Amino acid sequence: MALNVYPRSPKVLLGGIAHLARFIDKIKLRHAGKIQDYNYITVGFDKYLIDFLQIDPKAFEQRVLAGGSDEALLAWVTTHGRKHSDQEIAEWSKGILTGGPKDDAAKQRFQGRVQDIATKRGVPLASLPHVTTWADVIELDEERM
Repeated sequence: MALNVYPRSPKVLLGGIAHLARFIDKIKLRHAGKIQDYNYITVGFDKYLIDFLQIDPKAFEQRVLAGGSDEALLAWVTTHGRKHSDQEIAEWSKGILTGGPKDDAAKQRFQGRVQDIATKRGVPLASLPHVTTWADVIELDEERM
């Protein structure tokens, strides 16, 4: 049986920025044909990251595909995106990593995602670890919890 390939956790910080390392991995893995069903660039954490950094997502995608280290890609982001203070980055990353559903519709989507994970694993919902953040739902779904 093939092992699932997952991008890095959104909790991995690159330059203090949550989700950036994951976004890099998603670009690489998607273009290598190794992931298909991930929300990509225009929604979710990807969209929040792009909006925060104020980078052109297609230009960044092309830069990632051209190759280079995480540090080189971070340098591209800092050159081509909006300049942020360390405090702004820390606050934004904290918000991404601690954010949970904020309204009833989001709570329903959240619970649906957790139920889907239980179904995929073939276990009762109550047997899964309790999660309250969107980042933890990703961790749970990608078998890091």
